[in-house]
Amino acid sequence: MMDIGVYGGTFDPIHKGHARLLELAKTLGGLDKVIVMPDRIPPHKQRDDMASPEDRLEMCRLTFSKQNDIEVSDYEIRQEGKSYSVLTLRHLKKLYPEDRLWFIMGSDMLTSFTQWYCYEEILTLAGLICLTRYSGDSEELEAAAEELRAKGGEIKILPAEAFEVSSSQLRKFIAQGDDCKEYLDSRVRKYINSKGLYRKREG
Repeated sequence: MMDIGVYGGTFDPIHKGHARLLELAKTLGGLDKVIVMPDRIPPHKQRDDMASPEDRLEMCRLTFSKQNDIEVSDYEIRQEGKSYSVLTLRHLKKLYPEDRLWFIMGSDMLTSFTQWYCYEEILTLAGLICLTRYSGDSEELEAAAEELRAKGGEIKILPAEAFEVSSSQLRKFIAQGDDCKEYLDSRVRKYINSKGLYRKREG
């Protein structure tokens, strides 16, 4: 039996902070494999500078192309309608019926987890790995984790230092002409440049 992590996000663009958090989850969480799952954004959430689902998927593939224990999936991007986590986990459980799934999330997601669609079913499909980037939220996190454990959930809380920049900040930097080489994988940087992603549109 393998322990398989599921790491979802918009990844617009994926950066070194995402890759570092994935490695922490894999190492500290004892995972054998991680599935990276770019999400599909509904039309009403589109921004002018948003990269297409295909571009975001390709940037993820470029980032992890040399790592055999990391798989990039286009499952959510191919779905119609909202990308509910429970639907993705049902699909993955069919693919990996004998393995243990672990859903990787940030601390803000864990504290609001009881508001998720079919959250109790999610707890039966996967354990939760919570990466916390703030030392001051441990009490609130533990309370949330205990509530979920009481409902049968398996929760791991792992420490992770905050990355100094977010995807939204990177989009602004790129629009201003910064190459962001300290934050982006070189292959992702070349891809962004070749496609002209996140550049300010004329007119």
